[in-house]
Amino acid sequence: MSVRTQVAVIGSGNIGTDLMIKILRLSETLEIAAMAGIDPDSDGLARARRFKVATTHEGVEGLVRMAEFADVEYVFDATSAGAHRHHEDVLRPLGRTLIDLTPAAIGPYVVPPVNGDAHLTAPNVNMVTCGGQATIPVVAAVNAVAPVHYGEIVASISSRSAGPGTRANIDEFTETTASAIEQVGGASHGKAIIVLNPAEPPLIMRDTVHCVVSACAEETVTASVEEMVGRVQAYVPGYRLKQKVQYETVRPGDPLHALAPAGTGEALKVSVFLEVEGAAHYLPAYAGNLDIMTSAALRTAERMAAQHATEAAK
Repeated sequence: MSVRTQVAVIGSGNIGTDLMIKILRLSETLEIAAMAGIDPDSDGLARARRFKVATTHEGVEGLVRMAEFADVEYVFDATSAGAHRHHEDVLRPLGRTLIDLTPAAIGPYVVPPVNGDAHLTAPNVNMVTCGGQATIPVVAAVNAVAPVHYGEIVASISSRSAGPGTRANIDEFTETTASAIEQVGGASHGKAIIVLNPAEPPLIMRDTVHCVVSACAEETVTASVEEMVGRVQAYVPGYRLKQKVQYETVRPGDPLHALAPAGTGEALKVSVFLEVEGAAHYLPAYAGNLDIMTSAALRTAERMAAQHATEAAK
C-alpha cells in the first residue's frame, strides 16, 4: 500500500470545510493530517473532529506546534488574502508548499486545464478565484483560436455560499481574476465582476464570459470552447454550458470596437454562458463556487505530489 502525502488545511469556513471533505472522500494520494482555524466553535473544526482529523483553533501558529505538522508537505490556505501573507511568512521558511485559495496571488496563478503542469515545483501557487477557475478556461479556449483583445467575466454566486473570507476579499477577487484573465487566459485586457445574489431559494453559480476577438471562424471557436468544457468536467462534473456559444459582429464605429486594436476591420463578440452545480460535499449543490475552487486546488495538489514522487524516485 502506497503512503499518502500528508496535507493540512488552514481555514475552517465554507471553502476549507468543503476542501477537507473532498480530500477525505475523493483523494487516493493525499491524506489530511490537520485543520487549523481561529474560531473554536466553527462548524468546520467540529466536522474535522468528527472525521478524526486533528484540529487547532490557534491558526497557523497552532498548526506548526502540532505533532501532525511534522509530516505535512502541502498546506492549503482557505482564509483571506491578508492572512495568507502572514501564513506565507510562517510556512515558507519551514519548507512547506502552499496552495493558496485566497486572492493574495503571491505565487503564480494555476488553472488546471490551462496551465496545470506549469508550476508543479513552485513553493506557493495561487488558485485565482472561483470565478477565475470557472471562466479562464473558456477565455483560454477562445484565445487558442483567435487572440482575445478583451475578456470580461461576470461571476454570480449565492450569498449563502459566500463566507466572511470571500466577502472581505471582493476587491482582491476582481483584481486577481482580471490579472489571471490576462496572464493565464491570454487576453490583452481583462475585467472581472462578482455578484453576490441574495435570491431565495439560492441560485446555482452562473458565469458569463464575453470576449472581443478579430473576425474568425465561429465553428472553430465553438469547438475549442466545448472541448475545454469537457476538460473541466473531468474534475468538476457539474460544470456545463448553459446554452450554445453566442456571436455578435462588431463593426467599426460600434463602442465595443474600441476594444480591438487600431486598424481592425470587423471584430467578433463571443459570449459564453456557464453554470456550475456543486457536488454538495458541504453546502448544497447551489454552491458551485466552492466545488470548482476546491476541486481545482485538490487536482493541483495531487499533480504536485505525483511530480514530487516521480522526482524522488529518480
